Amino acid sequence: MRALQLVGDRDLREVDLPPPPPPGPGEATVSIRAVALNHIDVWGWRGMAFAKRKMPLVVGAEASGVVEAIGPGVGNVLPGQLVAIYGAQTCGLCRPCREGRDNLCEHVSGVHGFHLDGFAQEKVNLPTRLLVPAPPGCDAIGAALAPVTFGTVEHMLFDNAKLEPGETILVHAGGSGIGSAAIQLAKKQGATVITTVGSDDKIERARALGADHVINYRTDRFEGVTRKLTRKKGVDVVFEHVGKDTWPGSMLCLKRGGRLVTCGSTSGVSTDMNLMMLFQQQLRLIGSFGCRMENMRDAMQKMARGIVHPVIDTEIGFDGIALALKRMEAREVFGKIILHVNRESAETLSS
Repeated sequence: MRALQLVGDRDLREVDLPPPPPPGPGEATVSIRAVALNHIDVWGWRGMAFAKRKMPLVVGAEASGVVEAIGPGVGNVLPGQLVAIYGAQTCGLCRPCREGRDNLCEHVSGVHGFHLDGFAQEKVNLPTRLLVPAPPGCDAIGAALAPVTFGTVEHMLFDNAKLEPGETILVHAGGSGIGSAAIQLAKKQGATVITTVGSDDKIERARALGADHVINYRTDRFEGVTRKLTRKKGVDVVFEHVGKDTWPGSMLCLKRGGRLVTCGSTSGVSTDMNLMMLFQQQLRLIGSFGCRMENMRDAMQKMARGIVHPVIDTEIGFDGIALALKRMEAREVFGKIILHVNRESAETLSS
């Protein structure tokens, strides 16, 4: 069974692993179809691990697959179903899990592909409570983007920031995977969307996704342009996931009583903050991590109905993983890079 293992910093190798045993009670064997690469894959690849982990480690935190076999007592999925896979190993028993607040699990074991073996392998046994069936009209790539790319954004925008029609939002890094999803979801909500990109060639692509205003942050100070666009009032919501490099400017972009929601810190995990601005302007800062499984269902329904769509930079096989991670590290992508795992899906790339 083919798999991609991280054996050391920046050292990924294709290996042969034994196939999984027959699924046990409450489990299913899933044949992986597509893995969507995320910045968490870049962190793990370059050695930025924030928790104990053991290598070698199979990579891949966001994926879809087809149920191949089910174990005793399984009633929520059937063989042959396309499913999106929740990326964290939750307990399923604590109060948050029982209430559908999956990303607040009190006994989570870790994130697949970062702390635990991930999904860049041909087959894997998983608890079926972590599998969300894809609706008709949502393909394997769409399902692969539900757990992190669209699910994270659904949770940030609607569960946490509670974005309303008519509001104005600043979306950072509109060319990233979650940035491209955020532009679409915010626009469909009826918001005015301002977004930042890192090069002029990304401007028209961001506009095509629905952005009303696009700022090249390398040539213009995004906070100054945003204040001008909003006639110095500021935006209702800032969609933040860059971190240190953008945080002070993001605070300046908020209107009185505005909300900043963040799920990442790709440019650094620590920053200075003006506390007087925080309380005088009555700003709300909201941390957001992962999503609820209900967010995945909502995202796949929207993709199936054509309300939003995956934005794909490239599709690769195992031999393209190193270059893909380097491009992501250098911010040279627009949208998502999709890794095809099974030989059949990988062969479609060259057909």
